[in-house]
Amino acid sequence: MAFVVKRAKLRKTFNEEQPHRDKVDIRGAAEFFADIAKRHPVRSQMVFVCIGTDRSTGDSFGPWVGTMLSEQGWPFVIGTLENPCDANHYEAAVAGIPSHRTVVAIDACLGTMDPRCHYLIARGPLLPGRAAGRSLPPIGDYSLGCIVAPMSIKPYSSLQQASLFEVMGMARAVAEAIHAAWNRESAESGVLTDYV
Repeated sequence: MAFVVKRAKLRKTFNEEQPHRDKVDIRGAAEFFADIAKRHPVRSQMVFVCIGTDRSTGDSFGPWVGTMLSEQGWPFVIGTLENPCDANHYEAAVAGIPSHRTVVAIDACLGTMDPRCHYLIARGPLLPGRAAGRSLPPIGDYSLGCIVAPMSIKPYSSLQQASLFEVMGMARAVAEAIHAAWNRESAESGVLTDYV
């Protein structure tokens, strides 16, 4: 019974601290990134913090996105499969982010599964690790969570049972949406979006 009360209290605290998030499909996520690109067109001012670990199928969503963004040439990506930004390395990894840079946080999350809408977007930070009972500092001027598995009383087990095929597909879709948003903004505005 104490565990159920603790989970209920954690959920209440999580909901009170979390900024409003909209549940969207990949088109909604692409529009979200297009809006960010319009506001912040210079790529070298962007930092993508891709939270997660390569040791859990569901929680590898962030590192997959980070790896794909790095392969596309994005200059400031924290969290890849090679160097994950997991709970043990999170605070040290984000400590050096300059305050003038715009941060987009990306992480896997648990929630109600919907075959059409997999993403939770917010103009504000995400709270890493809260669904699993961890209390890490919030991160991001903007954030995207990907629902990789249903919420359960055993969050680690739920993350482990996520489909790697689906996680990789959603990560690829997000990385492509990010890349396309800044490429489109660069073409439309003529703003230099180099990597210097």
